[in-house]
Amino acid sequence: MTSTISLGGFGVALGGGWPADHDGYGTPVAGVPAAQPDHWLVHTDGRRDLLPVRRWHGPPEPAVESVAARCAGPTIDLGCGPGRLTRALAQRGLVALGVDISAEAVRLTQGRGVVALRRDVFEPLPGEGRWAHALLIDGNIGIGGDPVRLLRRCGALIAADGTLVVEAQPPGAGLWQGQAYVLSGSSGDRELRGPAFRWARVGAEAVARTAAAAGLRVADRFRFGARWFAELARP
Repeated sequence: MTSTISLGGFGVALGGGWPADHDGYGTPVAGVPAAQPDHWLVHTDGRRDLLPVRRWHGPPEPAVESVAARCAGPTIDLGCGPGRLTRALAQRGLVALGVDISAEAVRLTQGRGVVALRRDVFEPLPGEGRWAHALLIDGNIGIGGDPVRLLRRCGALIAADGTLVVEAQPPGAGLWQGQAYVLSGSSGDRELRGPAFRWARVGAEAVARTAAAAGLRVADRFRFGARWFAELARP
């Protein structure tokens, strides 16, 4: 499969750990710890975020349920990970499709009994221009490292009266574009670094101008605990 983006390391994080005899690039090595490692998303500006892998593998948390509750028609979950949100949508009786570049993510989503497709978001997708909702949750507004391009692409997926729900960073994060990589390791053991890929961060205060540059507008904003969301629509 030809892909315009590479998220090396995320598939391993979703699977719970690097294979016992391989490094972050899939190269056989010796002495890799057998314990389940932690995983961080390391940004090249120095920021390091612990990836909430256990949360991703668990049932839909209240914040995710609040996103699912906003959906009233066919919904495409972009960067679906293990599929907890895709499943929450299906449990509400909605047509739902999970999309992820990671084969492991697609396998896990399908294992939850819902439909998922391994595809780059910038490649052709089913139902383009007809989805009632598209979702970019759990930091997925960073996919590809260019939020304007990503939001413009998502705008092409939804119907004229559809919406795009995105999760942003808390206010003050601004707009950052660069590279990141997944770092995995257990306490006291050496860390394993995956390949770098393009990534971005968008703070809640930067969503409106980013959306406007992509030909969208902020129709609503909502917050659940420490997590910030925006619902975007066509002008």
